[in-house]
Amino acid sequence: MADVSPPSATNDPTAPRAASATHVQDVPGIAGDKLDPIGHDTLMACVELLFFAYRDFTGEPDAVLDQYGFGRAHHRVLHFISRNPGLSVAELLDILKITKQSLARVLKQLVSEGFVTQRAGEQDRRERRLYLTLKGSRLAEKLAALQVQRIETAFRKAGPDGEAATRQFLFAMVADGHRAKVEALIRLPSQLAPRDEIRPPGSGGS
Repeated sequence: MADVSPPSATNDPTAPRAASATHVQDVPGIAGDKLDPIGHDTLMACVELLFFAYRDFTGEPDAVLDQYGFGRAHHRVLHFISRNPGLSVAELLDILKITKQSLARVLKQLVSEGFVTQRAGEQDRRERRLYLTLKGSRLAEKLAALQVQRIETAFRKAGPDGEAATRQFLFAMVADGHRAKVEALIRLPSQLAPRDEIRPPGSGGS
């Protein structure tokens, strides 16, 4: 990570950082509406914490994937097919937000190596529905176990309110236009956010 410290600041990353007078409403591109002032250093620390948390969250699965010649794109495909057997290619594209070409390359490898199988849709025979093979299920479960264990450990360390607060924070990080689909996909609507914050006005729902 690049050194962004001013010339007079220490370069020791472990040294305490001086408090900043900059607040969220003063930072270009960040709205301060409905928020108490948040120090810019606090926000930047959260950016860095997300980076390091994601690095370690993906580190162990990355090592397993590397043994198969796979990467994170393969992991995402395995995960969402595992959680949603019979997912269509179009639905998977919508979840992953990647190009057809990128998904085609990943699927071709997973299918050819026996991790994923494709079947014609019952309603539309031209539609391809995706399922994991036994081999694919075992790999998906192995990868999920590593990440579930890390999350469970983090929840325990975060204290009694950590689980709910973390879910609410992560849900708030999802773009407004994507929240309804994410809510339906992960199946935890009542525990993530108040109902009036989940669906845009006029979108229906209970």
